Amino acid sequence: MHGPASHGWLLVALCAATGAYCLLRMRSHVEEQRRAAGGEALMGFGMAAMAVPAAVFTPPSWAWPLYAAVFGAAALQALWSVRANAHHLHHLVGASAMVYMAVAMAASPGRHGGHGDFGIPLLTGVLLLYFTGYVLLSGVRLVPVAVAAGGGGGGGGEGVGWGDRPELARACRLSMGIAMVAMLLAL
Repeated sequence: MHGPASHGWLLVALCAATGAYCLLRMRSHVEEQRRAAGGEALMGFGMAAMAVPAAVFTPPSWAWPLYAAVFGAAALQALWSVRANAHHLHHLVGASAMVYMAVAMAASPGRHGGHGDFGIPLLTGVLLLYFTGYVLLSGVRLVPVAVAAGGGGGGGGEGVGWGDRPELARACRLSMGIAMVAMLLAL
């Protein structure tokens, strides 16, 4: 991605840490959580790789089509999984956004994603709106709610493994959404 190197390294760290936690979530006992965590780990590590500052490492010309192929396959898998769980629709949009960014970077590696002097392309704007809305909604979902009196107040996460903590999974999704907005802005 283009932009200041410090921002790129922060994105790399955020996305890699999120991808690593998603690998831990793959140890869950719930099959659907494992499957979703696998897709999210791929997104986290893929976003980390794409966010490495261009001043430090310029990927070879074959890397962008490879990214597009990998995330195209992930989009197809998410499209297939949408039948079972609507959450995979978000995975489909995310993987498609990664394909879009890879194609934009392959088309104009020395420029800002081909935007030139014409402003933000329509698809980039639509993706920015989607991910901004997703980030805001995810942030609201993280706000703690009051536990009803007698509703099991003490220590809510006792006996729950790291892979089954819904608040941590939501925080990871929020951080990846924020990273996607940053990457789309830097495109």
